[in-house]
Amino acid sequence: MSMTIGFTSVTPQEFDRAIGDSEWADELIGSDEKIEQEPNGYLDKSWAGLEYLMHKAEVGFEFLFTGEDITDDGTLFGWSPELVRQTAEELRSVPFGRLAAHYDGPAMQVAEVYPLAWDDDGNALDYVEFYYAQMVAFFEAAAASGAGAIMSFSF
Repeated sequence: MSMTIGFTSVTPQEFDRAIGDSEWADELIGSDEKIEQEPNGYLDKSWAGLEYLMHKAEVGFEFLFTGEDITDDGTLFGWSPELVRQTAEELRSVPFGRLAAHYDGPAMQVAEVYPLAWDDDGNALDYVEFYYAQMVAFFEAAAASGAGAIMSFSF
């Protein structure tokens, strides 16, 4: 099984309910309406590569230690509307070129950055860039609407 991360935008009311009701939150993010929502906040397995590049570029961003725990098993995290807004602002100031400057496939392999598929031919960098653009678009749209988010981590 692979480890993936995805974000689902939620209204402030949905955010508040999700924090107190993990079963409801899980059902909400699995609903057809939320699955089909655009822009899509699904990051696939790119999250660890993105986090590695952000760390190297000295961007303070961590997926797994941000937000409020919704579940005891570490699979759902609530990102408040304020945290979504702050994240959108931070991402807006970080063009992908700043991250790409730190891409080193062999070093990422040695560092065991998940999913251990980093190469030098540019395919892996393109993969990370695609999901970075998707993440930026997601946070921009969520922040513009005053939404919070639920981050799901599957492993």
